[in-house]
Amino acid sequence: MNNWLMLTLVGKDHAGIVAKITEALYLNKCNLGEASMTRLGGNFTIMLMVQFEGAAEELHHTLQPVCDSLSLRHHVDKIKGELHHHLEPNVRLSVYGADRPGIVAQVTRVLADTGLNVLNLESDVGGTGNDPLYIMHIEGMASDGIDALKSALKVFEGEDGIKVHLSEIEVLRG
Repeated sequence: MNNWLMLTLVGKDHAGIVAKITEALYLNKCNLGEASMTRLGGNFTIMLMVQFEGAAEELHHTLQPVCDSLSLRHHVDKIKGELHHHLEPNVRLSVYGADRPGIVAQVTRVLADTGLNVLNLESDVGGTGNDPLYIMHIEGMASDGIDALKSALKVFEGEDGIKVHLSEIEVLRG
């Protein structure tokens, strides 16, 4: 069975979402691949690779009753399932800045221009309602090396409200 689909779900967070969704998939003879599941702003989101003999529309209709019972919206796309082709990050960045529109675009544009392939980006809003702080943690592959990133990130030195910490990740090979 090589038919891979990407299942995306989102809805208000509550206990039992993962158990009920994965049980429904199991009962419908689905095999699960890689997954990302997280709580974001009171909502629970799932991105899940699913191996299924039927078509994407069939899986969508199969899951409709359980998604309705959980008040989840879901979407299914056909994908190429490339398991076991993991990219190892070689850099980690922590970015802190006054929360404002454009901070993610501004930072990621500089990173993209230096050849950084973002493999994981997590963000949060901290601080207070009157003084919000945007926090990003990024792991990626710096194709042009860490020195090119360090040089490009100098644009944020003295930039009001943005601090960037860059560190190299030692990749262990066995």
